[in-house]
Amino acid sequence: MSTLFAADEAQQLLDAAIKGDMPDARGRFGPFGGRYVPETLVPAFDRLELGVKEYLHDAAFQTEFKKELREWVGRPTALTFAPQLSKAWGAEVWIKREDLAHTGAHKINNAIGQALLAKRLGAKRVIAETGAGQHGVASAAACARVGLSCSVYMGAVDMERQAPNVDRIRRLGADVIAVETGDKTLRAAIDEAMREWVTDPNGIYYLLGSAVGAHPYPYLVRELQSVIGQEARQQMLDQAGGLPDVAFACVGGGSNAIGLFHPLLGDDIELIGVEAGGTGDGLGQNAATLATGTPGVLQGAYTIILQDDDGQVQETHSVSAGLDYSGVGPEHALLQATGRVKYISARDDEALEALEELCATEGILTALETAHAYAAARDYAKQNPGKRILIGNSGRGDKDMPTLTKLPARIRS
Repeated sequence: MSTLFAADEAQQLLDAAIKGDMPDARGRFGPFGGRYVPETLVPAFDRLELGVKEYLHDAAFQTEFKKELREWVGRPTALTFAPQLSKAWGAEVWIKREDLAHTGAHKINNAIGQALLAKRLGAKRVIAETGAGQHGVASAAACARVGLSCSVYMGAVDMERQAPNVDRIRRLGADVIAVETGDKTLRAAIDEAMREWVTDPNGIYYLLGSAVGAHPYPYLVRELQSVIGQEARQQMLDQAGGLPDVAFACVGGGSNAIGLFHPLLGDDIELIGVEAGGTGDGLGQNAATLATGTPGVLQGAYTIILQDDDGQVQETHSVSAGLDYSGVGPEHALLQATGRVKYISARDDEALEALEELCATEGILTALETAHAYAAARDYAKQNPGKRILIGNSGRGDKDMPTLTKLPARIRS
């Protein structure tokens, strides 16, 4: 079941994850997670942890959160049967449509939840980071909704390839701060946001966008995103007449995937996370953290990261800005180590081909991130005919048009 744990230990850890008993009191998912932060930020993290404990599952908070999800975000999002893909793949394909949520991706679930929490904690302003831009858009929209000012850090490379989202963030009233340091992508944006948080940890709320970083962020983001899997599970029962045989989701930091997977952990469903295989297997050619990485500490958590033999964190590559990250959420690291979730990768060209196929056959322009999940699901279907497949569609692909227009179309209708 696991190469890291004995079988009985792996099962105990998995049982705890299924019951929701993770993270533990130290913020750990088994050996992963925890809190590795500068001393100046310890009070801010302590304050956030206390706020999460006090408010997250409080009846009044949940009532307001669910009201915003229903009336503003537009939940529940649809579960869509894909007849043309099903016929072409020899499978029964269902799609959980986070692209239909307000602002066009799953990021809004977390953003509005954390914005409501920031108000309760008395924050004067919010900072956020973004890679593909969707979390930046969601944070800007959520802060406008609750009446908080917002600044979004974004790598210069990502700003160029996600130009439409940069404009959307600004039109929603937030500032966009270009990050010219490091790899100029998501990891650098998180680093810069952390540096600003240190300057005013009481007045600033850091709205982290994925299930990564120091405790309690991986837990907080998972809880806010689990609405995806909760809805999908019930919708599969209602519309498909049963649960899927297998569920696929793309994995960068991992918020979309953990949101889909966590409510399904206790079911007899194969779960497969798909990372960015980029252009090759070498360091710097991909962002396939769980497939090729090793344990280490990155941005506050002990998890699996892409690093060289000297422990230096490596730059990554993916055609998708949202998957272009050197680490992964600690709960994903545990789920791989226990064997409950399988993590594989799809390369740039495979993702682009899958995106074109989905557009041509189902009329859905998906995000480049999710295109990786479609590529892996297609390969799985060909090897396992007749299966019922659920794909978490993390967002829509409008934001990727600057990238897509530079590339030749691979499928013509």
